[in-house]
Amino acid sequence: MTTPQHKIGSGFGARSTADDVLSGIELSGRTAIVTGGYSGLGLEATRALAAAGAQVIVPARRRAVAQEAVEGIDGVEVDDLDLADLDSVRGFAERFLASGRDVDIVINNAGIMACPETRVGPGWETQFATNHLGHFALVNHLWPAIARGGARVVAVSSGAHGMGMHWDDVHFEHGYDRWAAYGQAKAANVLFAVHLDALGRDAGVRAFALHPGSILTPLQRHLAKADMVDAGWIDEHGTPTDPTFKTPEQGAATYLWAAASLQLAGMGGVYCEDCDIAEPAVDGTEGGVHAHATDPEQAARLWALSAGLTGVDAFAAAPSPGL
Repeated sequence: MTTPQHKIGSGFGARSTADDVLSGIELSGRTAIVTGGYSGLGLEATRALAAAGAQVIVPARRRAVAQEAVEGIDGVEVDDLDLADLDSVRGFAERFLASGRDVDIVINNAGIMACPETRVGPGWETQFATNHLGHFALVNHLWPAIARGGARVVAVSSGAHGMGMHWDDVHFEHGYDRWAAYGQAKAANVLFAVHLDALGRDAGVRAFALHPGSILTPLQRHLAKADMVDAGWIDEHGTPTDPTFKTPEQGAATYLWAAASLQLAGMGGVYCEDCDIAEPAVDGTEGGVHAHATDPEQAARLWALSAGLTGVDAFAAAPSPGL
């Protein structure tokens, strides 16, 4: 049984904050992993989870920066992780598994956006490799702990998922477009959640993807100021001018709603926005989820591709549900 891709009337909305959606939710004794949980929306998620009683692990490419950012937040620990380096991903997972702990929440938050053409590993396009393949490998390596915890896995996507997959050239070897590459990575985040939910639900693991909204954070570090002025996001002084933009506290709210809300008990495999399940996208309007991003066949195709590229698949011995 899959969750219908329609709003459930959560009572929250675009201006709800992380603290709002966690109000009354007790997370003491729970363990959460938040990649990139030391900057932007990830840091807000880390703070809110810790305030609710969770033990939060923040895997970070810049460990010293992360330690400084989370200093003073009780219940947070930092470890090394570079999502663009599969050896680093495996090393983090092995250290965590060796601790014997279960995982209750995983938030795949870390990512890059619209960067210049760069390649990692065997020539992989960096946005696809970092935003998707690194998280794919991480969750598969951590699967024993995730399954024991009956965890929720949250993949942070974007409205850019509507650009879809470039199946014939996923690494943009025949012409690079930074925004198309970003959109593909965000579509991959949604498809990953769809298939992980199908594979993991019998173990009590549910997966969600989400769009946090538009927020000014370090994610825009590869964009020129002039580009953001021209887009109407900020003025020439750097002041936000788009009234639809959220604060980081509001942007992190959908993270935490997907990760911990009791309203989602028994649900999964859906794309969320503004602290509710999103409606299907309608051409010519903003918001919603595009059909290609929740297509089970495309989700299974991406999973197989990702497993082949990374060499890791926790479900390799089991057939894919419904296929």
